[in-house]
Amino acid sequence: MVDITHKSTTLRTAIAQAVVRVSKQETIDAIKNDTVPKGNVFAMSKAAGLLGVKRTPDILPDCHPLPIEYTGVEYEIDGLEITVLFTVKTIYKTGVEVEAMHGASVVALNMYDMLKPIDKDIEIDHIRLLKKKGGKSDFRDRFRKDLKAAVIVCSDSISAGEKEDRAGKAIMKKLESCEVKVEHYLIIPDEVEEIREKTRAFQQEGMDLVIFTGGTGLSKRDVTPEALEPLLDRRIPGIEEAIRNYGQDRTPFSMLSRSIAGTVKNTLVLGLPGSTNGAKESMDAVFPSVLHIFRILKGARHD
Repeated sequence: MVDITHKSTTLRTAIAQAVVRVSKQETIDAIKNDTVPKGNVFAMSKAAGLLGVKRTPDILPDCHPLPIEYTGVEYEIDGLEITVLFTVKTIYKTGVEVEAMHGASVVALNMYDMLKPIDKDIEIDHIRLLKKKGGKSDFRDRFRKDLKAAVIVCSDSISAGEKEDRAGKAIMKKLESCEVKVEHYLIIPDEVEEIREKTRAFQQEGMDLVIFTGGTGLSKRDVTPEALEPLLDRRIPGIEEAIRNYGQDRTPFSMLSRSIAGTVKNTLVLGLPGSTNGAKESMDAVFPSVLHIFRILKGARHD
């Protein structure tokens, strides 16, 4: 199965349809009057669909098991056509499009099975996805395309050439995938004044994002939060909480990180962990949705 461990849990909805076409009006009348020999067509087909949607991953090998938190079945009759509308909702890491289409298919097949004794010319067609919501596709075109970023690695050992930087490169890769241009990438030691000087300089230069990686732990040389906090006009606890919560689901040590987030005028400043996984997971936790902040800041005025 596709790896979805990096994805965030969100509300996801899918609506699918299937069209059942009967050959005579008498079949429609029997459905409406509840005189079909096998029973109530709509009620029994809905029950079949509810059972079927739960078994989707048992039938399709690449489909992830997931919690089905809502299923709705509706019918629309138009002449000799009955349209099945099947809605599925979940709060999970991946969508429910296949589940909705499978559910619609099962409903239609059950209708066929119940109606074939009285109508030998039933057809099923137009099984398709009508709508889906949730996940990154909902946010793809909602952000500015002209955002610029500076990525700064805070590490005594990397700045001394003793280790190779991987965290900063992971951050840049994520930014580029979100169509954010990385204008600056540099490595500095864990020094409070240098961290502050870079923050001020890049904010004045007009960087939309200034992202530090490293110095958020608990050793004596981990000073990134202390360096940044006095500069921030506003802390953004929600970003910090999202990063730690995402990390905590993956390793119990995330609670020891002191990631920090806030704004300096219209610049978003982030202080992220210095480990490669910590930096990557922090970016996965909040990007691209954090870029919505620039819609909010766009009209703000500062002296």
